[in-house]
Amino acid sequence: MFDLGNSLREARVRQGLDFPQAELATKIRAKYLRALEEEQFDALPAETYVRGFLRAYAEFLGLDGQLYVDEYDSRFIADRFDDAPARHARQRSRDVSFERRAILLALLGVGVLAALVIVAWKFGASSPSTPSVLPPAAAPSGLRFSGPGTYIEIRRGSSAGSVLYAGTLRARETNVVAGTRFWILIRHPSALRLTLDGKAVSLPVRKTLKVLVTPSRTALAGG
Repeated sequence: MFDLGNSLREARVRQGLDFPQAELATKIRAKYLRALEEEQFDALPAETYVRGFLRAYAEFLGLDGQLYVDEYDSRFIADRFDDAPARHARQRSRDVSFERRAILLALLGVGVLAALVIVAWKFGASSPSTPSVLPPAAAPSGLRFSGPGTYIEIRRGSSAGSVLYAGTLRARETNVVAGTRFWILIRHPSALRLTLDGKAVSLPVRKTLKVLVTPSRTALAGG
């Protein structure tokens, strides 16, 4: 048995990460990450979120996510067994309510789509000689990056700029951040794929890089 919250906190502090950086990398809200470190599991939306968030956060910090889930189950699930029927009833009630809202939204969407089709048909029939003009496809904007095993930290403008992303990229993960000027720290970039506004960014062959990327150039950077 080990202390779930303290071990997560120690791993994060040891890597020099704060909650905003962890939130950007894991896509888990900072208040839920803080709740995991303080073992305030009731603050999370549901039991399944606890396991999923716990596994994702532990693996982001370089820990064994399954070990943390197993420890959580052994310490907390048995204690909550007695009130499981009531909890399941509440969850079922929420699920039914969500399903009803989803059905209503789907019906509304179908109605709107049907109305648009009717309007388009009427206007199209009234002016058959008017040619259709399609706008040109917009080029992808922003900085797009992927590459499993690569650690990347992206700041806006310079090394002192705000952190836009920080973390180790996973397989089949592609991220996009908006902007035109970025300071980037990269470790193990061999699999990294980087584009800015749809154009590939060429990088020097090094294990660790600090670069400044703009639409007009890519240059080695300090900081």
